[in-house]
Amino acid sequence: MTLTTPALLFPAISLLLLAYTNRFLVLAQLIRRLKQMEREKDYTIIARQIGMLRKRIMLTKRMQAFGVLSFFVCTLSMFALFLGWQLMGVLCFGASLILLSLSLLFSLYEIVISTNAINVELEDFEQRHRAD
Repeated sequence: MTLTTPALLFPAISLLLLAYTNRFLVLAQLIRRLKQMEREKDYTIIARQIGMLRKRIMLTKRMQAFGVLSFFVCTLSMFALFLGWQLMGVLCFGASLILLSLSLLFSLYEIVISTNAINVELEDFEQRHRAD
């Protein structure tokens, strides 16, 4: 394995971390909006949303942590390969791929929860239109 192999992950991991940051910002906006809506909505829907938001925040934190760790270990892999430590470089690269995979799995689970949250909003919307 050469130094360029782990270097190929740098743009991918960087873009992934940017996407995770955007997900976090969306969560922050949703929480602020939910707080403003507290006066207008049914508290049962708000309670359901809060539970999902807490899970999503925890998952986003884990996604980001594993993504950053993957980036760091990938850097260690490149450094080890630079020093000529082939086995250490390969092991670090493998660990980086595992950490990146864990980050992606947490991201997938967060997407499932976010779609459930959207369904809660749609249920509320449908109930309001049935009442009219």
